[in-house]
Amino acid sequence: MGGRHLVLTGELIGQVERLHRYPVKSLLGEELSAAEVSGRGLAGDRARALLDLASGRVASAKNPRLWAGLLRYSALATADGGVEITGPDGRVADEAELSEALGRKLALIAERPPGAAVERAVPEEVLARGMEAEVPVTVNELGRAAPEGGFFDFAPVHLITSAALGAVGAEAERYRPNLVLRTAGEGFVENAWVGRELAIGETLRLRILAPSPRCAVPTLAHGPLPRRAEALRMPAERNRLVPLEGMPALPCAGVYAQVLAPGRIERGAEVRLDRAPSPGR
Repeated sequence: MGGRHLVLTGELIGQVERLHRYPVKSLLGEELSAAEVSGRGLAGDRARALLDLASGRVASAKNPRLWAGLLRYSALATADGGVEITGPDGRVADEAELSEALGRKLALIAERPPGAAVERAVPEEVLARGMEAEVPVTVNELGRAAPEGGFFDFAPVHLITSAALGAVGAEAERYRPNLVLRTAGEGFVENAWVGRELAIGETLRLRILAPSPRCAVPTLAHGPLPRRAEALRMPAERNRLVPLEGMPALPCAGVYAQVLAPGRIERGAEVRLDRAPSPGR
């Protein structure tokens, strides 16, 4: 990770428009004005998850037939390092209430079990047959590009640009990014950043690893936001990419990143892009 150092080089490409963290995986999260960012991402992000005790897998709305209802609940990080979960009526919800509402026995966990995985319904099948249909799923191990701890799909930071959101015509909340960057240009401009580095503010430095493949989650109701099939259909039509070697072309929007140098991030911070890929990275 390296020590803290001043990062002011590179092309100015935009600024941080919004910051989000999600204290419990697949629950609604909270918007922030500032956050500390370490190698494990934004402080408190994806720090907990709900474990399906019957299957031993982490509950995720990526399999909407079972878990779309998770997106009716919100999680807030508390000052003592804990988390508070509230239901759609604003009342605090515990594991027993969540288990009853979702119809499966759940446990709130803070340590990622070895080999922790989620089920991901094939997105095109969900689009074609509906979220209640029993469709094929893949089983994906969590956090392959993240440090130990946390419940990240792949890497500890996920970002999307205003240009990409304009291209898909959907709200940022549907894609659950940590960072929304206000940038110039049109379309999926962050595709060109893979393999390059972003400097945000004075110290934070990120390396962009891969495009973010989209699942059925953006199509689901998120709290007051209604279901919207176009949130997946538009990336499927306009931005199909191979996220990693060996994978098929998938609908993508946004990118995943790892943290090269930690730091504090604030809304409005400038974002700079290295002029060329860093050699040897």
